[in-house]
Amino acid sequence: MCQPKKNKTEDIPSLESTLKSNDTEEWIDLIFYRPIGYRWALFFHKLNATPNTITIISIFLGVAGGILFYPENLLLNVIGMLLLVWANMYDSADGQLARMTGQKSDLGRVLDGVSGDLWFISIYVSICLRLTPTWGFWIWVLGAVAGFFHGKQASMADYYRNIHLFFIKGREGSELDNSVKEKQKYNTMSWKDEKLNKLFLWFYIRYTAAQEKSTPSFQHFFGLLKQKGLNSIPKSLKDNFRMASLPLMKYTNILSFNTRVFVLFLSLFINEPWIYFVFELTVLNLILIYMIVKHENFSSKFYKELVEKYPQNEE
Repeated sequence: MCQPKKNKTEDIPSLESTLKSNDTEEWIDLIFYRPIGYRWALFFHKLNATPNTITIISIFLGVAGGILFYPENLLLNVIGMLLLVWANMYDSADGQLARMTGQKSDLGRVLDGVSGDLWFISIYVSICLRLTPTWGFWIWVLGAVAGFFHGKQASMADYYRNIHLFFIKGREGSELDNSVKEKQKYNTMSWKDEKLNKLFLWFYIRYTAAQEKSTPSFQHFFGLLKQKGLNSIPKSLKDNFRMASLPLMKYTNILSFNTRVFVLFLSLFINEPWIYFVFELTVLNLILIYMIVKHENFSSKFYKELVEKYPQNEE
């Protein structure tokens, strides 16, 4: 007996299924990067490419783009901008392919973070080299300080997004990791057989620990939730935390890629790339401070409410 032919479109995941959450997606991502990233993800899926392969390609594209910001040549700078946008399309595509196929790994998570770092290291060095003839040693000082805070801004934005996703989707829908558990995993790995994975995890543990150190009030609240059992969090608490966290998601997006790259491109168009460093040190740092203070305040509030509701469990 003939079986009816299966409609090929039934096997194709929808664009929506490859998104993390509308709460955490920026408008430009929803209308530009995610739809294009989705098409790239489908293309690479047909080639049986892994998300990590796409990430590695994005590293080369982004670094090449950054190098082209060195010459004071607007045409080359624009080509660099296009390469950086292309790299970010692939940065979107690797995550979408991972969610599409379930190909998620600790190495992929670390590579995804490293890729953006390498793009911006290339950008920072290129800008500093470009401005050294007029600024001398001081542009390297400015670039180094801006780069340090860039790392902090991106790290905390990533952490707050993952916290938000945890309260929406739980453990499976979030990449909220714990440095203690990652350290336990690290201790079970062998340098002989898993050199690269263990090296990446070593850096990732320190990255995660720094995020936790910056959020003491949230750690108290989350620690108490763990005592209750993460699967038993009341829906009302999840909803209330989500509503408190939601207004901060726009700030996590500002501290990520699109806003900073818009300012970077604008500074290159007017041939004043130092403006980008100053923007990071002033506007973005003010947003970072506000975001941390706000998140810590409502985390402390939820902690106190939880203690009052379950006083017998408080030590």
